[in-house]
Amino acid sequence: MSKVLIVEDSLAQRQMISDLLKGSGLKVVVACDGVEALEHLEKFSPDLVVMDIVMPRMNGYELCRRLKADPKTQNVPVVMCSSKGEEFDRYWGMKQGADAYIAKPFQPVELIGTVKQLLRA
Repeated sequence: MSKVLIVEDSLAQRQMISDLLKGSGLKVVVACDGVEALEHLEKFSPDLVVMDIVMPRMNGYELCRRLKADPKTQNVPVVMCSSKGEEFDRYWGMKQGADAYIAKPFQPVELIGTVKQLLRA
């Protein structure tokens, strides 16, 4: 069973994404921000990370850069999932190393399809 780490500061969004991915047969662990995510990465070693961008303590851009710079996590796919939906935001997210970028609000099938595709790759 594939393991996904969800990094999202909004409780409602965290719960919704978690329920969607669990319903697709994935094991899920959640973190409220980038700092907590880094703690979980040590213990949990996820197969994929879904992260928001705007979060307290450490934003998604910084977290993504750290994941991609660390030899232990550089090959873990990152899906940025943010309400920052402008073309520049998408470009900047990919520039930080994200493997996919989904703008909120999104269709559940878009998130699940993207996650499953990256897990298969």
